[in-house]
Amino acid sequence: MDVMLPKDDFTKVTFTPPLYKQRYHFIKQLVSEHKPKKVADLGCADCKLVWMLKFCNCIEVLVGVDISEEVMKEKMHTLSPLPVDYLQPSERSLTVILYQGSVAHKDPCMLGFDMITCIELIEHLEANELETFPEVVFGFMSPTMVVISTPNSEFNPLLQTVTLFRHPDHKFEWNRAQFQNWAQEIAARYDYVVEFTGLGVPPPGKDVGFCTQIGVFVRKSLKHVQPNICEKHQDHVYKTVFKVEYPSLKEEKYLRTAVVNEVHRTADIIARRLWDHRWSQYKKHCNDPVETEPQFQSHPCFQKYLEYCSMPEPDSASIQPFMNGNIAHIPLAKIFSFPKVKQLCGNYETLMRFVAGQIALSSDESAVVINTEYEDDEQKDLRDMF
Repeated sequence: MDVMLPKDDFTKVTFTPPLYKQRYHFIKQLVSEHKPKKVADLGCADCKLVWMLKFCNCIEVLVGVDISEEVMKEKMHTLSPLPVDYLQPSERSLTVILYQGSVAHKDPCMLGFDMITCIELIEHLEANELETFPEVVFGFMSPTMVVISTPNSEFNPLLQTVTLFRHPDHKFEWNRAQFQNWAQEIAARYDYVVEFTGLGVPPPGKDVGFCTQIGVFVRKSLKHVQPNICEKHQDHVYKTVFKVEYPSLKEEKYLRTAVVNEVHRTADIIARRLWDHRWSQYKKHCNDPVETEPQFQSHPCFQKYLEYCSMPEPDSASIQPFMNGNIAHIPLAKIFSFPKVKQLCGNYETLMRFVAGQIALSSDESAVVINTEYEDDEQKDLRDMF
């Protein structure tokens, strides 16, 4: 991450990539390291961080909270599932929720989180909100980890466009000592440990600290939320603005579709291999050569070969696929031996339950049957894909 010095003024700096991207990347690294399942971003604004975190596979519940419903609504559509999410559901479950509410208010929907982020938030709080903030976040919500970032006022003279504060809505901006004293007092009061770091390195010779100062709070011990806490704060003060559940293989309707599609794909591959083997054997036995494969199915010599090589079905205990005329028989037991199918189903009984009525099966329902006689160009193209 580079510090750029404009040619006309070597006391002014800008950052590449921008600091807000560096902050988001810092959070993503923490998520990758600690694997939280339930994460909330307080002061989520345009939902950029929430959007980025939805791609972290460890997260199962992702929440954004902001005082401005209008700001969240501008970008909340970016949090909706895409068509590919339905075509290829994830193995994990993911629920994304946006709440309109104040970080100065307690709501039971914010209990039980592994990580809560407050990125450039506290400097926007009024004095009374800042006073309530520690009790709400650390005392009531009490997540395993809290990450707070805020501007370092000592760095401001090096920024080109800053006079007093970096944003007109900022109520204050602290220097390093002020932020660290505040954070350490909170950590001691609520049984957390805090470590300080930052982003945005100053130019050489400028002893002003990071442009963005960060405190990472980790709770010292596991804390079990008592039922009476939920009962005491059972009134919900946050307003749900957006909620979506992503397609997941943990839901049977999506798992069933994935299994049926995988069985189709696997059976087609096996049938194609059987067909190719028969075609190669035919070329060895037939003295009347055929120049192109798409024409050989109607060739008299090949029809005679079909009658010769067709065989009765083996006993039901066999898992070997076979051809009977133009019909390929692929035992479900054979399909279940493929790792992807076994991973999706878990057991053979589930496989049988999912494919029943969805895929053409033999009379005893022990095998998938596929007619390998392709009659039109579209079917030929489909066959040739495998």
